[in-house]
Amino acid sequence: MNFRVKCCGLQFENPLVLASGYLGVTGASLANVAKNGAGGVTSKTLFMEERAGYPNPTSLTFPGGLINAMGLSGEGIRNAKAEFETYRNLAPDCPILGSVGGKTLKELVECAEIMDTYPVDLIELNLSCPSGADEKELPFSCDPDITAKITRAVRKVTRKPISVKLSPKAYRIGEIAQRAEAEGADAITAVNGMGPGMLIDIRMRAPSLGNKVGDVSGQALKPIALGCVYEIYEHVKIPIIGTGGIVNGNDAIEMLMAGATLLGIGSAIAYYDLKAFAMIQEKIKRFMEEEGFKDISDLVGIAHKR
Repeated sequence: MNFRVKCCGLQFENPLVLASGYLGVTGASLANVAKNGAGGVTSKTLFMEERAGYPNPTSLTFPGGLINAMGLSGEGIRNAKAEFETYRNLAPDCPILGSVGGKTLKELVECAEIMDTYPVDLIELNLSCPSGADEKELPFSCDPDITAKITRAVRKVTRKPISVKLSPKAYRIGEIAQRAEAEGADAITAVNGMGPGMLIDIRMRAPSLGNKVGDVSGQALKPIALGCVYEIYEHVKIPIIGTGGIVNGNDAIEMLMAGATLLGIGSAIAYYDLKAFAMIQEKIKRFMEEEGFKDISDLVGIAHKR
């Protein structure tokens, strides 16, 4: 049984990739994820300047999933080089995706240009989070023209593979992915959390999150993420990193069948810690054995054939 995946010219030992923002604070923490079974890892999203993020609490669970408002805190991309070097020394054979964001096109391009000099294997353009633009505006990736313009500009400053991360808030997300592909994207990451969502503390008579509203992920997001990946697969030829709501092995199999080549793992860690990677892999392998699949790639997009 072949469980390895080749994507964007990179070799992954398995299709499970740590999603951006989960445990991706330092090179050592990312390397620890790799040692616990991830086929690849994604760094937190980095901007040009340091970001404090939102006040606590920033992440909460509820019966249908998770809700978070982190605010994309970080030390700024110029201060992060050592963390990528640490990761590369500790986990030389596990691909790392460097995530960049920006409030403007100019900042995004500058961040991508700096990331190009770091020891990362692929650059992920986070166009999917409101914190990357004006908080009152939709994410960049909801606009096909802006998505195309940013992808085209970044393509000019790096030869490394680019994955464009899209938002589930986008209308006709498949067409937006198609525009990104036409401008040089090598992959699509789909999707980020869905929001704005809110929980209210009935004792405090106030919203539970420090930022009041946040993005919903986990099981509540899975049907939306699956629908987005399915639609994108119908519009592009480049691989998809399916992210959103993967909590167990069945979720992972569904995402592969919808069209994902790689699987972004985040929510499962909140429930099972790093054991999630081994647990999900075991379930996929058992399913493949029971159903007679010899190669993990045989699952990708199979739901489109029936």
